[in-house]
Amino acid sequence: MKIIKAKIFKQFPEITFGMSTKFKFDNRDKFNFNMSLNIGDELERVESNRKLFFEILGLSIENVAYQNQIHSDIIKETGYGGNVGESDAIITPRKGVGIAISTADCVSIYIYDKTEKVIAGIHSGWRGTEKKILQKTLDRLNSEFDSEPENLFVYIAPSISQNNYEVGKEVAEKFDIKYSIPIGEKYLLNVSKINYDMLIDFGIPKEQIEVSELCSFDESYLHSFRRNKNESGRAFGLIAIKE
Repeated sequence: MKIIKAKIFKQFPEITFGMSTKFKFDNRDKFNFNMSLNIGDELERVESNRKLFFEILGLSIENVAYQNQIHSDIIKETGYGGNVGESDAIITPRKGVGIAISTADCVSIYIYDKTEKVIAGIHSGWRGTEKKILQKTLDRLNSEFDSEPENLFVYIAPSISQNNYEVGKEVAEKFDIKYSIPIGEKYLLNVSKINYDMLIDFGIPKEQIEVSELCSFDESYLHSFRRNKNESGRAFGLIAIKE
């Protein structure tokens, strides 16, 4: 099984990070190692997939926090594993508790404060990006956990690239023109770059930000809703501070 790692976090032995990829146990697993409970996959299969993935990363299924992602700007703070409810960002200062973010093209961002020892995971599709959920998470880290930009290390995980992310004019116009390329009556939108610029504007040094060059649409081993539609599974990106 291939697990995507973040180079930016390898300098911190206390941090665990990994992102799942497609992996088929048998031909009945049409979603290819899916992590989502909301796409019609079998409950037992999803729970088994999660258990295996978490254990590979040294965590138990009981100690991973996840959410019902709704393309919002809702941020939850937790010290425990399990479902935190409807939200699109999770923060925890608790060692041994992981944060799992579900993706299948959308941008996901993972943050570690090396000084205050707190982590965050954010799901930011175009709707969440328009609502500036990343910016609001950074502000929450600063106001409630004393996180300063110079202490934050960030990974922007694989997502759909601009070359493959076609949107209508009504979506493109929600963002600065510099983030889109017109193509006929449509536009190619760079959601990852919008989020990257939020990090830079917050004051995080660019050498402390890693942006994956992998495109979920192009790479066949990554889950992609744009490519596979209703046959697409969902990946989990998981970050945790070791106990």
